[in-house]
Amino acid sequence: MLKTSHGDLETPFFMPIATKGAVKSLTPQEMKETGAQVLLSNTYHLMLRPGVQVIKKAGGLHHFMGWNGPILTDSGGFQVFSLARQRKIKGNGVEFFTETDGGKRHFLTPELALEIQKGLGVDIAMILDVCAPYPCEKEEAKRAVELTTIWARKSLAWLKKNPVFRKKTLVFAIVQGSVHRDLREKSIKELVNFDFDGYALGGLAVGESNKKMYKVLDYAVPLLPEDKPRYLMGIGKPENIIEAVKHGIDMFDCVIPTREARHGRIYIKNENQKSQLMDYQVIRIANQKHREDFSPLDSNCQCYTCRNFSRAYLHHLFKTNEVLVLRLATLHNLKFYLDLMRMIREGLNNGKI
Repeated sequence: MLKTSHGDLETPFFMPIATKGAVKSLTPQEMKETGAQVLLSNTYHLMLRPGVQVIKKAGGLHHFMGWNGPILTDSGGFQVFSLARQRKIKGNGVEFFTETDGGKRHFLTPELALEIQKGLGVDIAMILDVCAPYPCEKEEAKRAVELTTIWARKSLAWLKKNPVFRKKTLVFAIVQGSVHRDLREKSIKELVNFDFDGYALGGLAVGESNKKMYKVLDYAVPLLPEDKPRYLMGIGKPENIIEAVKHGIDMFDCVIPTREARHGRIYIKNENQKSQLMDYQVIRIANQKHREDFSPLDSNCQCYTCRNFSRAYLHHLFKTNEVLVLRLATLHNLKFYLDLMRMIREGLNNGKI
């Protein structure tokens, strides 16, 4: 159980993505009904639009988006990493330019990342890190680890000057090191010494194979504190989540359920396999075979979509570009993922995982 200012979280859990303050096409009430415990928003995007001052005037991110449960915000490090041609990493932060505001220059520091998250009023804040790409030269991965540690130290100094924020907000560090064991171990050792509230494994699911990712988990997770939450960032497929839980991971987030829904790819459990977590399939609702299929989307699911609409209807909506299908598909995919996490928790409690 992870205690936050806006409620307790049963682990392991999955965080639906509300990057810009909203889960795409769904309301906060629908997220509650689907079983979401916590949402993930992004410091980088909210810093740009609408800006932290607007959200502060609204009473914080919870009030602004109408969600009264816990919120985790990523620091923006990964988003800046994705702007490879538009950013310059320096010793005290990262300079980047964005197209959303006409190419305006921004400079994000470890201190500013936390200051923004303070203004947002979130429950779990991530410190700024440097995410090395994959593949990359080992020297680049080493430099990312070194800067991540330097920025963690700067973050700690800022936290000491902001005791109220520190008291009510959990602050997590992010381990880097790519697929290099010595660098991962170095990063973990340095960050654990700083005694953050939780630790994330970053820089994975950025192009490496599942085999390499699992190998990192094999040696990295046992080095993380047992009494603090472990967060595997940006993962993933159901089988990835289950394998990571077996390694000792507590927290997950991924765009897969919402992004796949928007492309008409729906996750469903196979018939008569309620107890087997990984026995699922992904159907393409736009395929012609669904045109006259009046069965429920997933007979093993009790979400609003499956209780009320047929595959034929969803096929029709998708083929005619009706926006309703984006909501219905997203609602179902998130219910699939959140049900998966519930079943994993039950399996852990029953000693079956």
